[in-house]
Amino acid sequence: MKKVIVVVGPTAVGKTKLSIELAKKLNGEIINADSTQVYKSLDIATAKIKEEEKEGIIHHLIDIKNIDEDYTVYDYQKDCRLKIQEILDKDKTPIIVGGTGLYIKAALYDYEFKSEEKTNTYDNISTEKLYNELIKIDNKTNIHPNNRKRIVRALNYYNNTNEPLSSKEKTNKLLYDSIFIGLTTERNILYDRINKRSDEMVKNGLIEEAKKIYNSNIRSKAVLTPIGYKELFEYFDNKITLEESIELIKQKSRRYAKRQYTWFNNQMDINWFNVDFDNFNNTINDVLKFIKNMTKK
Repeated sequence: MKKVIVVVGPTAVGKTKLSIELAKKLNGEIINADSTQVYKSLDIATAKIKEEEKEGIIHHLIDIKNIDEDYTVYDYQKDCRLKIQEILDKDKTPIIVGGTGLYIKAALYDYEFKSEEKTNTYDNISTEKLYNELIKIDNKTNIHPNNRKRIVRALNYYNNTNEPLSSKEKTNKLLYDSIFIGLTTERNILYDRINKRSDEMVKNGLIEEAKKIYNSNIRSKAVLTPIGYKELFEYFDNKITLEESIELIKQKSRRYAKRQYTWFNNQMDINWFNVDFDNFNNTINDVLKFIKNMTKK
């Protein structure tokens, strides 16, 4: 039986580049596991792979929704499992790549969703107050105090099920024979890469992309979730300068990377590889060797 390969890690660490090489060597197809890349028109801020970068490798679950449509983790669970089976049926290797840990967990683990009919956005309540409410009902939560999106989801889950979200997220029963590969590097190197990539995004048209979305007046979850758009919206509203907006993007991206590490380490058994940015082929070869050894078992 073929294994499912999962490539995770923080933003800007090289997941996309590794996944292409793995797909070439392992007769694989890639399944996106980034919650923002499922949407059309969100390209630069989400670091979406360009067509020429795919090198002929088939990619799934990218650009499947419009930005005014909703797409939930439950939707992803169904879609990803379907794609995994389709790829396995072709005797190819599914390679799941991305930084949205909850999507990966929902797809690969025995992760059952209960009806969540009532939802509240808590727009008029501060994130700090919401987090304090969450602690009262779920003192085992590992959600970061600043992660408003997940705090709101956890509160809604409790209101609908009378169960804490943490009790569901701790499932360790895998539904697929999977190998988890994590890419990592020293914090100062990662932060420098994040800063430089943010500058590259600006050079490649991030401001123009954000302005087009801003002018559409669409303020959906799809638009407000990625780092890069809402920060520039503040600049367009003349609330902050362009320089302050770009610095905010860098700052939030660094914080997000830190949260990604924490989540993956708490939720999954990851085999971490320190990236050799001077010679990325060394990293590719190390990962391939590890996968080969694991496949023999």
